[in-house]
Amino acid sequence: MTDILAGLATGLPLLVMHFLVTAVLLVVGVGLHALLTPMKERELVAAGNSAAAVSLSAATLGLALPLAATLATAQSVLDILIWGAIGVAVQVAIFTIARLIAPSLPSRIEKGDMAAAITLAGWQLAIGLLNAAALVG
Repeated sequence: MTDILAGLATGLPLLVMHFLVTAVLLVVGVGLHALLTPMKERELVAAGNSAAAVSLSAATLGLALPLAATLATAQSVLDILIWGAIGVAVQVAIFTIARLIAPSLPSRIEKGDMAAAITLAGWQLAIGLLNAAALVG
């Protein structure tokens, strides 16, 4: 029993630190996404735009996927910071590329077009999964 408590005393602070660092990276990633997105997704969501909610949710999940992979495989906080930042950068870059491939998506999402939101969401989640797998590999 004392071994379990000793392990908990050592492991729990590390778990909390790793989780908090990863959560900060997620917030930074969502913030970067918001800065680089031509639409104001948070305002649109507050106004009841479901398409914007799908888009913002998918962007958040797309960012969380590589961060979760980093968290699962990291040996240290520095690992999380370096590989997590790379994962976030890839996701943000992919969103920028998606805007170049389909420049009408943001304006369509602003108008509440669910087809545009679901298309963008699919791209964000697919790239998030590939990004996560690359980070684990």
